[in-house]
Amino acid sequence: MPTLTAAPPAPAAGARATRRRHVLLASVLGAVTLVVAIVAVGIGPVAIPPDVVARIIAGEIGLGPAQASSTSDHSIVWMIRVPRVLLGLFVGAALAIAGVVIQALVRNPLADPYLLGISSGASTGAAASILFGIGSSLGAIALTGSAFVGALLAIVLVLSIARIGGRLITSRLVFAGIAVGFALTALTNFLVFAGQSRDGARAVMFWMLGSLAQARWASVPLLVVLVLTAFVVFVVWARRLDALAIGDDTALALGTHPTRFRAGAALVVSVAVAAAVAVSGLIGFVGLVVPHIARRLVGGRHSILLPVSALIGALLLVAADALARVAFAPRELPLGIVTALIGTPLLIALVRRTITR
Repeated sequence: MPTLTAAPPAPAAGARATRRRHVLLASVLGAVTLVVAIVAVGIGPVAIPPDVVARIIAGEIGLGPAQASSTSDHSIVWMIRVPRVLLGLFVGAALAIAGVVIQALVRNPLADPYLLGISSGASTGAAASILFGIGSSLGAIALTGSAFVGALLAIVLVLSIARIGGRLITSRLVFAGIAVGFALTALTNFLVFAGQSRDGARAVMFWMLGSLAQARWASVPLLVVLVLTAFVVFVVWARRLDALAIGDDTALALGTHPTRFRAGAALVVSVAVAAAVAVSGLIGFVGLVVPHIARRLVGGRHSILLPVSALIGALLLVAADALARVAFAPRELPLGIVTALIGTPLLIALVRRTITR
């Protein structure tokens, strides 16, 4: 009598196939992002071929022969464009990760990183620095430092308001974020009015439209550390985010206290967004659109949704920044305008597809 060999359960086989597909997708996205980043370093008023860019970077990180530091190509690539592209990668990743997390925290697909008043606080800090020299003791990072402090103070204020009564519920968090955001936006506008400086007002406006033009190596380490830390924390908390996205009762049943977890996650995500906004200004649509694109590719499990969103966000922002540099050369288009022009059609397409389902 022939022996029957039991086939592996279909759900397990399907789960393994899904994981392999997700890993392959993430690998392809990582490779594409790397290629686009190298190409983006070479784009600008002085075009530099990708092979030259790769040789210069390899020499600087010890993977190839060192390039002469006096050459103009080396100075342009290593001192100006590489830090700019690195900031673009990590700012895009931070905004995308923040969008995923905030949409889970408030269970609203239209939520984005700026819903909690973080951007408004950063704008107030930046305006105070530009117009009145607040934070000037910080030297070259005065603007970045002031924006970062403003963003953190904003989220502390939001959480303080939302926790009245000892509970932190979704609707209260959203309303507190909106209220604080409007108040700080009004304060920023008042600072521009009180400053009575046309050049200062123009500088504040350019910062609020978003740009990586002021990228410097000094801004890179802190952003990288904070974004990577936030990413690791949220990957570790992926199951908790899955539960919270379903509902507070589900999270509580699985051992996650919704109020404490929501407050802790909001603080972590706010630090990452504050670091991103402080170096780039206000860049919209990335944190709103990218999570929806990623969910269509890999589903809603946060363990894979977070890394895929981070890669898509990094890729999108680096590509948008390269476009901003060349679209109206020699003038540079504000990055926030480019992301809005790219993000709006994508969001409309996603909305139409969602409605027709």
